[in-house]
Amino acid sequence: MCGIVGMVGDFEVGELIQNLKKLEYRGYDSAGVAYLLNNNLMVHKVSGKVDQLRESMRGELAKKISEGIAHTRWATHGEPNDINAHPHTDCEKKIAVVHNGIIENYKELKEELLKKGHRFVSETDTEVIAHLIEDEFHGDLLEAVRRAVLRLRGAYAIAVIHKEIPKVIVAARKGSPLVIGKGKGLSLLASDVTPLLRYTRNVVFLEDGDVALLRPEDVEIYYIDGTRPLRNFVRISWSEKDAEKSGYKHFMYKEIMEEPQAIVSALAGRIKKGKVFLEELKDLNIEDIYRVDLVSCGTSFYASMIFKYFLENHSDMVVNLEVSSEYRYKRPHVNDRTILIAVSQSGETADTLESVRLAKRFGARVLSVVNVVGSTLDRESDVSIYMNAGPEIGVAATKTYVAELVTLYLIALKFIERKEGWGSYYSDMLDRLLRIPEIYENILRKAEKIRKIEARSRNARIIVLGTEGNKELKEIGDDVITVPSVPEPLYPLLMAPIIQMFAYFISDMKGLDPDKPRNLAKSVTVE
Repeated sequence: MCGIVGMVGDFEVGELIQNLKKLEYRGYDSAGVAYLLNNNLMVHKVSGKVDQLRESMRGELAKKISEGIAHTRWATHGEPNDINAHPHTDCEKKIAVVHNGIIENYKELKEELLKKGHRFVSETDTEVIAHLIEDEFHGDLLEAVRRAVLRLRGAYAIAVIHKEIPKVIVAARKGSPLVIGKGKGLSLLASDVTPLLRYTRNVVFLEDGDVALLRPEDVEIYYIDGTRPLRNFVRISWSEKDAEKSGYKHFMYKEIMEEPQAIVSALAGRIKKGKVFLEELKDLNIEDIYRVDLVSCGTSFYASMIFKYFLENHSDMVVNLEVSSEYRYKRPHVNDRTILIAVSQSGETADTLESVRLAKRFGARVLSVVNVVGSTLDRESDVSIYMNAGPEIGVAATKTYVAELVTLYLIALKFIERKEGWGSYYSDMLDRLLRIPEIYENILRKAEKIRKIEARSRNARIIVLGTEGNKELKEIGDDVITVPSVPEPLYPLLMAPIIQMFAYFISDMKGLDPDKPRNLAKSVTVE
């Protein structure tokens, strides 16, 4: 959903906005920035795109600053307009706050603050946070933020600057992601790692209840009660180049073309001597498991459906699949012979995280299939298996979908190992999985053919997808695209890039941006 970036050190205003632009794929309807300049708190906000914000600030972009926060907003409280856009300030215009999440008790807090004489200008829940911090501020911004967030009920990731405290950003997190990085003479924060990769690949993911103090030379992390927790930096395997278009017109097409490598990465080291090798599963004692609860949302749910059908058809396992937004409101029927598998590319999907927390309260062990190392889902799971797809910027899941599928196939095959009589089928599946990257390379060479078919099909033609050697296909359709014969469960994997390319070429032909479909976000991190 929304995106936050923050920087403290020495940099130009334009650099802060450029980093904000790297979060556009999360979805938004307005944008804004706040920074200190000549001892003044500067705030610029627009209803619209980051490019509009940058255009409105053309004369400011080259100015040197030492701290700044910026935000892309997807409206939840109040319509999308300049006033409701973030950052929000206090009565004296000394404090600026950006916020992702939803404050459930903002109405009660607002009434209390109004009685104290605070003046509000927006319809948002976020503005309450700025006034709460103002109410608690007595010279120590970290303490004021800590005391303010103690009063919040709901989800938040916030970043705060104060006019009278230069070269400092204070951040806090509960239920909404926030990542911190440390560069040379620079400390940074963001909603995800993408804007940080230019400066560092070593990051720390804040956990619920964390409050962080960022200065150019160091970062201090406290828990909400004032204690100092141990928070370890993790190294991100992606580079800044991985998150760029690299000459492609759109991220979506680039990421489709990266699918063979994504599959290679998902398989790497996981098939040895004719068997699935998933060392991560050792501590789960899967030999004793007879039931799987499976939760996911969006495209991850489609991958989960294929896992369910495959595992149930080829084993004695019971698989209960539910979309996370339903599972989280039910009483899970789990025991020590049940495992919950949670699938999420980002590892920050709000409903999936709540489903995991619910199942754990009832004693379930949790296995996550996730792409982002160090994400909330990764940290809260008993075991994580990474899909290793690399960064995916396009909103439509392409390479992460196929990497999820491959990872789920491997997990299913690990369960199937237990059943006698499946030796030859099991071996054939493993052999074909290892050949999938080569098959994908051949399929992706058909991109130009698919583009031409799409152009001809505007006058209504029948397009058939099928297997090689099927002579009936030409009798059915005007255009035929074939894939090699493989075991039946693998066909969804082979058909995926063809369907994805059709979707891409059609949207591009219609003048739509395939990287940013209307009203869709890359990950839903609020309820």
